Amino acid sequence: MSAAQPPRPSSWRRAKHRVAHSIKLRMVLVFLVLAAAMTFVVVTGAQKAFSMGWREAARPLLMDYVDRLASDITADGAPSVERAQAITGRLPLTVRIEGPQVRWASHPDQPVPDWRRDDRANEQGFQREDWGGGKDWQGILKRTTADGHSIEFGINEEVFEHRPRLIGFALTALLLLTLLAWLYVRRLLKPLDAIGEGARRFGSGDFSQPIPERCLHGPDELGVLAQTINTMGQDIHQMLEAKRALLLAISHELRSPLTRARLNTELLPETADVNPQREALLRDLQEMAGLISDLLESERLSAKHAALQREPVALAPLAQDVVSDVVARQPARPDARPEITLLQDPNLPTLALDAARIRLLLRNLLDNAMRYSAGAPLPPELHLRAVGQGIQIEVRDHGPGVSAEQLAHLAEPFFRPDTARTRAQGGVGLGLYLCKLVAQAHGGTFAVRNAAPGLAVTVTLPGG
Repeated sequence: MSAAQPPRPSSWRRAKHRVAHSIKLRMVLVFLVLAAAMTFVVVTGAQKAFSMGWREAARPLLMDYVDRLASDITADGAPSVERAQAITGRLPLTVRIEGPQVRWASHPDQPVPDWRRDDRANEQGFQREDWGGGKDWQGILKRTTADGHSIEFGINEEVFEHRPRLIGFALTALLLLTLLAWLYVRRLLKPLDAIGEGARRFGSGDFSQPIPERCLHGPDELGVLAQTINTMGQDIHQMLEAKRALLLAISHELRSPLTRARLNTELLPETADVNPQREALLRDLQEMAGLISDLLESERLSAKHAALQREPVALAPLAQDVVSDVVARQPARPDARPEITLLQDPNLPTLALDAARIRLLLRNLLDNAMRYSAGAPLPPELHLRAVGQGIQIEVRDHGPGVSAEQLAHLAEPFFRPDTARTRAQGGVGLGLYLCKLVAQAHGGTFAVRNAAPGLAVTVTLPGG
């Protein structure tokens, strides 16, 4: 039965995560909120100012204009429907005439004027804000003639039926402005992508390509940031190159005196008194020579394009040779157990590899496993597995292993775990580092894990 899949995050959670991790989206949201807030404030403020500021100033003008309209309709004494029709034809108004002789409405389908409803509202204690109440509306928009007719004026709402379209146009304009703001912010912050890629390249050790000059388009903060990161990358590159040159120079310079010291040591007389010191000195000189070789090899492999001498290699016989060599260099054991268990899949593919570097990788892994297998119940194991078109190499010991805190640092140069894995047991902390460099130079992967008991190192070499 398969394990239960973890629940997928909801759309809201994904959107919230994207907004929380994107400064562009947050800036666009800020623009949108500001645009909506400004629209609301402007419209509300304009309406308030219009309803409060112009009311008193427009009252006498509106009353005078209504008087003129009423006098035009009643020019001959009685209200004239023809004059009322002429007025509603040229002005966005409604006219309603009620009386003993004329009962006529220019727009009978429209509701009665608001002041009539306000009369009923005033009876319940409500007031209309626009003009101080329905009675005020009645005094402004209604006129009574001498013959008993009442003429009521109103606004022809049919003329303003395009208002919803205006609101739609306003919303469309708001969205268009938000889109333009998004495009501008995206263009403004586009250098951040190149700056991030450049910083990642510098972090991985690739200093060949600085942040492009197009990101240094001006004296703004992003241009200054890109220039600062480029300067930092150049300084780090120079420091690393200086360190590499120093290590190579020291390693080369030490080889000659070490060779002379070894030659002089081998020329010492082989007597019972001298032999112990002679053998100890030869071992120390051999260890120093190995350290120098490892340093030189690590510097060669750590280059961006490590030079490999690739050729078709059958890994199984090469691994068998390395196992035999490692076992032969070990001191004799009192038991008859095999020193290393070799387990391999049949029909392993032949890969294009650098045989010398793969031999170095296998030897370092097996030496490391043998060093920490003293007293272990089982011997180290070397597994060769076919993985697709490639091969997976795994070396496992059954020793004490390492702590979880130290596990992530095992492949770092000159790192040695304390307690069980100490300098007294050999090694200077370059073995696993070299193995990692060899795997990466071949385009493969390198991983270390606690096998409980012991430590397992896995190297995957791709095919093709």
